[in-house]
Amino acid sequence: MPLHFFARHNEKGRTAKEIFTETHTTIVKAGGEWLTNTSESCSVVAALIATVAFATSTTVPGGIKEESGTPTLENQPAFDIFAIASLVALCFSVTAMVMFLAILTSRYQEKDFGKDLPRKLLVGLTSLFVSIASMLVSFCAGHFFVLKDKLKYAAFPVYAITCLPVTFFAMAQFPLYVDLIWATYKKVPQRSYKITPL
Repeated sequence: MPLHFFARHNEKGRTAKEIFTETHTTIVKAGGEWLTNTSESCSVVAALIATVAFATSTTVPGGIKEESGTPTLENQPAFDIFAIASLVALCFSVTAMVMFLAILTSRYQEKDFGKDLPRKLLVGLTSLFVSIASMLVSFCAGHFFVLKDKLKYAAFPVYAITCLPVTFFAMAQFPLYVDLIWATYKKVPQRSYKITPL
């Protein structure tokens, strides 16, 4: 018989899995609480973005021609950017909501922390960032029509400053991204931070 058919026991009659489960109960509980808080916060943001993206995708800037029912500004590049960005924001915000709801309804067992939960969190955060960026692009493209030809070149620096908070937030979350990618695709993931002894 192959050796892996038999469970290995120590002198107290316990397997390595039983010892691991017992010594990591506090980590599983703390990780579950952190995931719950993170998922609740991010799902609220994703729901707000989905609401705004739905409203912008149904509201056509410039109005619609009454005789044909087509948008007035349909042949302009900024209108195409607005339409695509609002659709991308809606799709990715709904994807983020579904991923965070999947995390919230998870059982938080220790085996879920290996691949399942990090993968869902990675997909959810990526979708959330893409939806936020798409919403900003949609806003800038829709606002571009308001300025017309008078101040449109002066608006580009304002648009860049508007996108700075999202860039700073993404840079602050980058170490978490690295940890999630390591946890998802490596057999033995390494931390991106060092634990300081007490």
